[in-house]
Amino acid sequence: MASNRIWRVARWVLGILVVLLLGFFYGFVPWFLTSIATSRRFHYPDPNDGKTPQSYGAAFSSVEFASSDGIPLKGWYIPATPPAGEKPKGTIVYCHGLNRTRVEMLPDAVFAHGLGYNGLLFDLRHQGDSGGTISTVGYQERLDVAGAVRWALDQQKAERPIILWGVSMGAAAALLAAAELPEVSAVISDSTFLSFSDTVRHHYYLFRRIARQRGVWWFPPLPGFPITDEVILWTGWRGHFRPEDLDMERAVKGINPRPILFVAVQGDQRMPPSIAQTLYAEATSPQKEIVILPGTRHGEGFNQATAQYEQAVSKFLASVQNGPGLRSDR
Repeated sequence: MASNRIWRVARWVLGILVVLLLGFFYGFVPWFLTSIATSRRFHYPDPNDGKTPQSYGAAFSSVEFASSDGIPLKGWYIPATPPAGEKPKGTIVYCHGLNRTRVEMLPDAVFAHGLGYNGLLFDLRHQGDSGGTISTVGYQERLDVAGAVRWALDQQKAERPIILWGVSMGAAAALLAAAELPEVSAVISDSTFLSFSDTVRHHYYLFRRIARQRGVWWFPPLPGFPITDEVILWTGWRGHFRPEDLDMERAVKGINPRPILFVAVQGDQRMPPSIAQTLYAEATSPQKEIVILPGTRHGEGFNQATAQYEQAVSKFLASVQNGPGLRSDR
């Protein structure tokens, strides 16, 4: 009789532990992950931290403007310095990645400045010195890009064509913004994703596989459902957007037939080259380009294969300049 009672108590305790574990992994974990992704303010260390365009010999001015929904943003404007009698070749707006700041795009901007382009680098919302309380992996950030384009045209009377150049989350924001802004003539999309839902699921299984390979005991091999679905839904709820609207294939179709340069890193496990290849297939511009760079680190193509990256960008920008129907007053 006593043994039966002990067994019943043990089963009751075991049942409570199972419920608590399920609640932890399928309740607290996805809620905590979405909180980190959207609300945490973190800056990934960058080799250019503390530097400005002046560190590379480029004159600049510190600027402030607002996103199209009123978020205060801060950045740098680097005016082109063309030879006497010539105009700038255009204006490039640079969009950094998640947990980064404008300094991530500083080497890119210095390079394009040498080609004769104005440059606008700025911190996206909830990053660096800019305002905002939430990050949305590119969706609300598209409004920051729109504010940057409008400021460059209205306040600086910046030379066209207007070109967006973004990496990772910044590339997603650039593509989404370009789909809504006819003022944008072309986009350089470096290491973006296909859709928000796709990237959440991909990253979950990627991290699960890496954890298994490294023997990380606290990352159990749980199925993706419903954890990934909860992360997708709660991130959208926290960021005030519909997850299905964060779709780069749809954005590319909205940009067509304007040209896009797709950049990927061969060994990037987070955003593999197949993503760039899929988006490239969706683009219809005869000036579209794609370059797959050697390397392994996500979003580090410019640093890991600088010469090839610069060559691809130079070729692309030249094709945009000489493309059919391009007018400086468009």
